[in-house]
Amino acid sequence: MNEKHNKKSALHEKEGIPQPESFSMASLEKITKNRKLQPSAAELISGILAQDKVALSRGITLVESTNVTHLVKANEIINSCLPYANKSLRIGITGVPGVGKSTFIEAFGKHLTSLGKKVAVLAIDPSSTISHGSILGDKTRMEELVKDEKAYIRPSATGETLGGVARKTRETIILCEAAGFDTIIIETVGVGQSETAVHSMVDFFLLLKISGAGDELQGIKRGIMEMADAIVINKADGDNINKAKLAKTEFNRALHLFPAKKSGWIPTASTCSAITREGIESVWETISNYFELVQANHYFEEKRKEQNQYWMMETINEQLKNNFYHHAEIIKLLETNKKAVANNEISPFAAAQVLLKKYFIE
Repeated sequence: MNEKHNKKSALHEKEGIPQPESFSMASLEKITKNRKLQPSAAELISGILAQDKVALSRGITLVESTNVTHLVKANEIINSCLPYANKSLRIGITGVPGVGKSTFIEAFGKHLTSLGKKVAVLAIDPSSTISHGSILGDKTRMEELVKDEKAYIRPSATGETLGGVARKTRETIILCEAAGFDTIIIETVGVGQSETAVHSMVDFFLLLKISGAGDELQGIKRGIMEMADAIVINKADGDNINKAKLAKTEFNRALHLFPAKKSGWIPTASTCSAITREGIESVWETISNYFELVQANHYFEEKRKEQNQYWMMETINEQLKNNFYHHAEIIKLLETNKKAVANNEISPFAAAQVLLKKYFIE
């Protein structure tokens, strides 16, 4: 009988893993309060100039914020960083999805850091407001570069107008330069309007292509070809080597048909493999030769001045447009006029005049 009573019930609860002591409400409130505390503009500026990546990320988040309360703080940070900016080489890299931009940028970035360069990679892709393009995957794809102490990868905000995203990328460049990054790589996803925006904020524009995809020359817009300072045929490895060499010859022939550049530089096409790293060093040599030329003939300074003026005008245009669409009376009238235009009750041009007149009178 005693033996029977000594047997444990099937419902007996075994002793589990000892649980840690629970937080007191005071401890929890303290942690929550600390998380909500935001560093001041002065603290962020100090951190950025001290090359602290956390401070840099927080500063960029403020710059990208659409919260109006963050605008004053963001402008203070930008203005304080400006004297320490403009000391980097800015390289734009573009190419259609699937060309291997992320793999190329990682291989290229690792080559630059091995030379002692400090590299910041920024991505700009305002083309998709639904899927946000593929920039959020860049950090995970660049596994080696993201762990490099001399590198910094930052996706740009998406889902806005092209001008808004481009302006914030432009301001992000200033913060990265103030944080000591001497080489800024700006990646744009796909071939379209964003290329024009990126071209207007970089010193060198690199177009990535692949061979064997068909329509090598027909598949490129003339405008993109004209903007390119160099064309690199990526994935020149394995069975693709001969196709890549053929594409290189075709592109070099095509490039000679374009008018001479103001910089005096003659664009060329080359091949590389981001996987094997073959040709990566040659790409950097091409870019270095370009910078030597434009600094010697003073085109580098001239282009920077033109870009600054261009971005002043773009900022004015963007601000005017934002003010217009956020105007209380315009918000009321806009839907009414859109319906009237759709029903052919008023022409689009007359409706626009009504709205503009209301805006400027108010």
